[in-house]
Amino acid sequence: MRTLAFLALTLTATAESARLRVFIALADNKSQGILPVPAAIGDGDDAAKNLYWGCSDALKPVLKASGIWKLERSEANPRPDIIERAFFLHKSGKWQIVADVYRGSAIRQCTVDFFAALASEEPRESLPLVAYIGHDGLMDFALPEAATARRGPGREAIVLCCKSRDFFAPHLEKVGAKPLLTTTQLMYPGGFILRAALDGWMAGETPEQIRQRAAAAYARNQKISVKAAAGVFSAP
Repeated sequence: MRTLAFLALTLTATAESARLRVFIALADNKSQGILPVPAAIGDGDDAAKNLYWGCSDALKPVLKASGIWKLERSEANPRPDIIERAFFLHKSGKWQIVADVYRGSAIRQCTVDFFAALASEEPRESLPLVAYIGHDGLMDFALPEAATARRGPGREAIVLCCKSRDFFAPHLEKVGAKPLLTTTQLMYPGGFILRAALDGWMAGETPEQIRQRAAAAYARNQKISVKAAAGVFSAP
């Protein structure tokens, strides 16, 4: 009965839910300018074990364990550069997360697609927020001018990678996106941060309240003070 009830909710939610897009570039020791991580979690072609998708602090396990997000379905290899596309439905039926998991070697395309989603012509109410998780590829390559040639309807953006304020902010401005949560320091972009930020966002909290939620989550994970953790995230 529980499964049937959720199926009925899914059928209605796909038409009514606002979609939240998440773009994840898998950690890759070979192709990215990251500090090397253990080989088992730094293989950009192995999503199931990767630091940014398969580990216990990564987005997929975090959402599955949350009790408020349910994995609806998962598609393998929807594109050559995307290993997995996962769909999560919030228990309220109001929001659906669509997460695209890119090969580590495709981080440039992942970044371009992130900005394309922000600039999409889709109505803002049906796609209000777009997030990025991974290495800050803009430290390593220049974003093509065409990637930010179009302005979107003012979607909110969460960018969880090292020093994203400095590297992403000018491009977010070009596409008309509103930075909701960006970073100021080197950091670990665990999925628990996005989950905490979305909890506040869905509750209608202010950007500063959302920043404090993210800081509290980061402090717990990194075993540091909340004050120190708050310095990782840009003030609104």
